[in-house]
Amino acid sequence: MSKKNIIIYWVSTALLVFGMGSSGIFQLIRHEEVAINFARMGYPEYFPSILGAWKLLGVIVILVPRFPLIKEWAYAGFFFTMSGALLSHLFLNDPLKMTLGSVFYMLMIVVSWYFRPGDRRLVKI
Repeated sequence: MSKKNIIIYWVSTALLVFGMGSSGIFQLIRHEEVAINFARMGYPEYFPSILGAWKLLGVIVILVPRFPLIKEWAYAGFFFTMSGALLSHLFLNDPLKMTLGSVFYMLMIVVSWYFRPGDRRLVKI
């Protein structure tokens, strides 16, 4: 793997785990703004806690070496979460600025997944 690809992987992964980790923490502690936004979208009060726990577990899986199958699940889970967030905002006709975070993190998920090193893949290339 080239040095350029390793840098792309770690920068995108750092941005991804920072975003998923920080939002997961805010969801777990039931930050007031998070609770308001989830309620506005019609999600149940307990949903952010579940989502936050899964995000933090996904961050751990992405960062820990080995376990490539579980990494695939974490990337997929992050992608489903962010695409669901994007669609929720679009269905509510939220302003564009509220959708950009979801789009950005979907891009980071794809870039991190694509550029991950061989030892973090199911099939070594």
